[in-house]
Amino acid sequence: MKPNDDNGDLPAAQRPFRILIIAGSDRRQYNCPGVDSKARTFMLRMAERLPQEWEIDFEDLGNVFGRARIQSCNACVSTSMALCVWPCNCYEKKNKKEPDLMWDLDLYARLDLADAWAIIGPVNWYGPTSNLKLMFDRLVCMNGGNPREELIEHKNPELAMKLEHTPEWDALSLNHLEGRTAGFFCYGDGGGDELDSEGRPKLLKHVHQHYFNPDREPFENDRDSYAPLVWQCRYGGIEVPDELWHYVEFGKDEKYSDNQAEDLPRHAKALTELDAWTDRFAAFVGQKGKVEAGKYRAFGYKAPGHFLRDVQLAWRDVRMRTGHPPEGSSPEEQQALGLNKDATLHPSKGEGEKLREDQGSDEKM
Repeated sequence: MKPNDDNGDLPAAQRPFRILIIAGSDRRQYNCPGVDSKARTFMLRMAERLPQEWEIDFEDLGNVFGRARIQSCNACVSTSMALCVWPCNCYEKKNKKEPDLMWDLDLYARLDLADAWAIIGPVNWYGPTSNLKLMFDRLVCMNGGNPREELIEHKNPELAMKLEHTPEWDALSLNHLEGRTAGFFCYGDGGGDELDSEGRPKLLKHVHQHYFNPDREPFENDRDSYAPLVWQCRYGGIEVPDELWHYVEFGKDEKYSDNQAEDLPRHAKALTELDAWTDRFAAFVGQKGKVEAGKYRAFGYKAPGHFLRDVQLAWRDVRMRTGHPPEGSSPEEQQALGLNKDATLHPSKGEGEKLREDQGSDEKM
């Protein structure tokens, strides 16, 4: 059945199972590729095969022209775990300056509402797609993120660093989505028709063939290309059973244009393995049972207003640009040690641009 978000307020025993399927390919027919992905086909096929008494939610992360993209993680955790807010407050819904698909599609709430996630995507350059990597990077906040941004005045680094050293922090820092299940179905084409009989790229010049040794490619089992996402889930208490982490290869030695969604019927192995994986997914999730909501939820979350805090942070930013970081702060220590050299009135200007400006000044002298 279609998802009913109102059921998110019910105890687990009184609501249906809920599944979220993610098609993680970057391709959509409404952008440069001009064609929808096989991941989308797999997503829709899985949705039809799962028990129809379950709530089945799904989303396609493919890039659509003019639509927001998933913004990258700003790595707040590396400043302080307490600066990484659950759910992420680096961005917000319908923001014109930094539009973010994670918030615009309510993905934090939908991940929270689901008992299990099914992630489907291709292997791109020995790893998951850009959009899946972006999504999971932005889920760092589910692993111990700060559920009370008012304690750090929205985004104050100095307050966050202090909070991280208090007894109060131990009670706040939780795995917010722990207990759920995730399955990964990834696929590839073995390089299509780009490789020669030895497994080397055909376009590689003979003099450079020693650059690429096919015997030293990174994975014996290409499902391991999704290992960073799988182990991030496991790290945060999301169960990923080995039998639900699967890779299938099809389209090897074919041109990419001959391996589209409409060509799947002749790749019986791909569809058969998807169906078998879907059945294993349904059996495992059904036997495991529904997951109780966490203490701090993304579903129903209303971000507090932060205009005054933004003004305060803007003043901090002005001081940083003029070389006067807050007293006792990490930036002040770095500046005193001559590290990073990042005081500038134009922080959006690239380092390469500044280097070339300096070069021009030197030439005039």
